[in-house]
Amino acid sequence: MEKLPAIWDWLGRRAEEILALILASLFVTFLIQIVFRYFLNLPLGWTIEYVSIAWLWGILFGYAFVIRDSEIIRLDIVYGAVPLIVQRAMDTFTGLTCAAIFLWSLPYVWDYVTFMAIEKTAYMRIRFDYVFAIYVPFAISIVIRSLIDVWRAIRGTHPRYSAGAGAEGHDYD
Repeated sequence: MEKLPAIWDWLGRRAEEILALILASLFVTFLIQIVFRYFLNLPLGWTIEYVSIAWLWGILFGYAFVIRDSEIIRLDIVYGAVPLIVQRAMDTFTGLTCAAIFLWSLPYVWDYVTFMAIEKTAYMRIRFDYVFAIYVPFAISIVIRSLIDVWRAIRGTHPRYSAGAGAEGHDYD
């Protein structure tokens, strides 16, 4: 059991590195697109396609495997104004609702992703099931995160519920 946190940290670092590579490749491709379009007057179609795919993968992969709960941006104007018991009820309700919606949609998402194997992108000829495959782990991570939030809300163990947690996600403590 002692090795589990070490393995989890190692996997987290690898996920951050993969996301960094995705973002770096997106940036380099964007620069190539600018040079070819505006300096050489030779627009490249594959650059637009790659940037779109890399952006999709970067956002969904990043949320599924890199972003921590404390780094998620929340609109908490109403949330912060209600008592702690109401916050816990709101967390339970929204967590169960989110988990239910994503669990309900998962078979349909799977069907769509696997169906898209018949189509390919215009320039790079990448099968669309590969392009959209990242949505499945993203949806599963939403379900897991939502259920963890529900469990923490029920038990009252989320760091948000601690005294002085009002500035939990801020850098100016």
